This record gives sequence, C-alpha cells and structure tokens, in this order.
Amino acid sequence: MVDARRETPVTLGRMKKVPYDLVVVGSGPGGYSAAIRAAQYGLKTALVERQARLGGTCLLVGCIPTKALLQTADVWERFVHADQEGIHCENPRLDYPKVKERKDAIVSKHSNGVALLLKRAKVERIAGYATLKGAGRIEVKSDSGAQTLEAKNILVATGSEARMLPGLQPDADTILTNIEILNLTEVPKSLIIIGAGAVGVEFASIFRRFGTEVTVIEMLPRAVPVEDEDISRELERAFRKQKIRVETGARADNIQKIGKCVRLALTTKDGKQEQLETEKLLVAVGRKPNTSHIGLENTRVALEGEFIRVGPYQETAELGIYAIGDVVAGTPQLAHVATMEGMIAVAHMAGKPATPINRNRIPSCTYTEPGIASVGLTEAQARAQGYAVKIGRFPFAGNSRATILGRHEGFIKVVSDEKYGEILGVHIIGPEAFELIAEAVTAMNAEATVGTMIETIHAHPTLSEAVGEAFNAVHGLSINA
Repeated sequence: MVDARRETPVTLGRMKKVPYDLVVVGSGPGGYSAAIRAAQYGLKTALVERQARLGGTCLLVGCIPTKALLQTADVWERFVHADQEGIHCENPRLDYPKVKERKDAIVSKHSNGVALLLKRAKVERIAGYATLKGAGRIEVKSDSGAQTLEAKNILVATGSEARMLPGLQPDADTILTNIEILNLTEVPKSLIIIGAGAVGVEFASIFRRFGTEVTVIEMLPRAVPVEDEDISRELERAFRKQKIRVETGARADNIQKIGKCVRLALTTKDGKQEQLETEKLLVAVGRKPNTSHIGLENTRVALEGEFIRVGPYQETAELGIYAIGDVVAGTPQLAHVATMEGMIAVAHMAGKPATPINRNRIPSCTYTEPGIASVGLTEAQARAQGYAVKIGRFPFAGNSRATILGRHEGFIKVVSDEKYGEILGVHIIGPEAFELIAEAVTAMNAEATVGTMIETIHAHPTLSEAVGEAFNAVHGLSINA
C-alpha cells in the first residue's frame, strides 16, 4: 500500500523538493552498495553521511586499514626469515611511519572511489547527522543548518562502534580501540589485548610480527570463540609458538593508567593472580550497534536489545523502513553481510526478485597468521542439531604449495551429514584461508555434496588441492595425509 503523504513534495524554505524513492543513512559497504543498486534500479536515491569521508567503519577504521597492516606484517616476516629461501637481507629496517602512510593512502584511495561511484550512479550525497522523524521524514543537521528529507523508503545502515569496558575511556596514547591503534606512529614495545575475537587476534598477529611483546586476555574458554573448537585450539597453539601469550578463561580487573603505561590485575583460569604492566592496552570486546540517537523512538521500528529486528527482506516493523548491517539482530557484524542485506532490501523495495540471507551460508574470515575462515555449522553445532556427523580433515603439511610458501601450519576440516553427504560446515586455518573458503561457500550454496566435491578436479600445485583432499578425507580417501 502506498502512503499518499509520501507522494507530496516537501517544502524546504521556499524550495519544493520531490521526495526520494530511497534515503540511505550511512555510507559503509552496505549503505553505499545499496544506494548504487537502488540507482541502477531507477530509484531516486540519496545517501546521508555524517563523516567527512565515505566508507564507514570497514573502510576507514576497520577491515581495509587493518588488512593493509597485516599485509605489511606478512612482507616484513618474509624479509626477517629470508635466509630460509637463500635470500640474504642484511639488517632489514621497519619504517613504521611509512607503513602507516601506505595504510592511510589505501584508505583515502578507496574512500574517494566510493564518492566517485556514487556520483557516477547519480546518488545524491548529503552531509550531516540524520534523525528519523517518522512518516517517511528524516531531519539532517550539518554545519550549514538543518533540512528535512522525505522518502518513500529509508534504509538504516548506521553501523557500529567499539564497546568500551566500564570505567575506561579511549585516548590517543595508551588505552586504545580499533580507531586509536590504527593511528599509532611507532610500534609499541608491549601490548595487552582484552578480547580474542577477530579484532583482538588480528592486531595480536600484526604487532607480534613487528616485534611487540603481546598478551591476549579472553574471558571465554577459548580464542575466536565463534569458530569450531579445533580451529580455536590450533590458533592458540600457533600464537604460543609465535610467543604471543594467550590467557583464556581469564579476567582483567583494576585497569589503571599509570603515567604512559597501563597496569591491570590478571586472574587466570586456574585462579592465579598477577599484576601486568603494558605500554598500550587494546580493548577489543565487541561492537555496539549505532541505534541510539537516530530517532528510532519516532518510528514503530522494533528492537531486540540494542539491535533492530527485521524480516526476511530486511524490513522493519514500520512500513518503508529497512535496516542492514551491524545494527541488525541475528546476523554477524561483517561487511559482506551488510552488503548482501542491502541488495536484498533494495530489491524488495523495488519489486525485484530477492532471496533472504541464509545464516548458514555466511563466510567468516580472520586475517591472522595462520589465517582463519569458516562457513556453516561447527562440529559441536551439527551434533547438537541431531546430525549423524562425519568429519574430513586434511593438514596443510601434506600440501606441496603450502610447503613452497613456507606456510604449512593448520588444516581444513569438513563437517558433513553421514547419511546424505550434505556439507554442513567447512572450517579452515592455514595459508590464504580467507581465499579458500569461497569454494566451500559456493558448494554449499549450490547444495553440492561431499561426493560432488570429491569428483571436482583441483589444479596442482595449489592450496585449493587441500580443500579437495579434505572432502576426500570424509571417506578416508585423502592421498597426501
């Protein structure tokens, strides 16, 4: 049903403005992608962003700058150990200000690229802070004043921000979130990280390879707790081998900033207490959805805690308001999830075919060394759901390409249904795991079976051969292990 009020031009001062078909609030991967897709569908579209640069958390202070640093850490590690390949690099030197400069240049390039893409798609960019006012209206405030937009559809894509421990405030020097740590101009001598999720372990992997003494403290029983238990164990083993201290089932209390250092009390899982001091403290305990102060109280949008409740096509409880990405209840806070949710929402509002998100087909990637990637159910989840589970496992030590790369730690684990050969989940820890997972996602999305994957030819020598071997291992038929 069309709301007739939304068909009437709204007056801004003396100027009449035709209502938009869609106003997107937020320019992260989900927001800007949805705006461009809407324009491709012929919808009159505007995008509202309060920050000076486009791209949201992922591009500005998340995925992209972090992965740029991880790439440099990979290169640095190759130089440090180049003797193993017969290459002698005398006294290699890490120029961290230059590392930061490269990272910042990558971010700027792609942020400018987003602006160009929106301009090319004829999406109107509106600077300012958006507040929902109900009945399809959005107030946008900026330094130049306030204006009210009217839209047939509104897409909330406001993202998330780092959670902070009670009583602490981030600063530019000692107590850090993902934002402040990206602005460091030198490598710290010591770093304690509270939280062993993706953010925490990625920064541990970066700075340990740059020479920092790193300690990771996790309250839950294992690192990367959303992953399969075997993956968590392997990462913890690899980190300890790299001399990263990992304390799981542990608690950090009495955190105090003392001069230019941070001091805290560590209680380990066996009850032992220890005083720790560090140059930098990174708080990586999760992300809070940006749903406060955006005017949801002026709408009928329903919440689950801090998150927005949506239907299968990302629609909220108020007609014409959709939500995607980190603000949504029930899906992981990942950039690629936000993007796909944006495609679904825009297709629905444009009357185009759309397939809702399948939670068990979402890949998750963590760019540590070794890398982690997964899709579908863990072994424990599959057994809890009543499946007769059959496991295939293949170590990268048996893969010739991994040996050539000098990165043969880790394995691929396939979780399958014994009766029908259905692929329930695939879990990888090892070289280029985040690239290899795409094959598993495609196979599961196409409803391929273990048998189908056994019959799939993989080129030699490649890392992807290990994927084929893991599927063979379900039936005890792997060759190189």
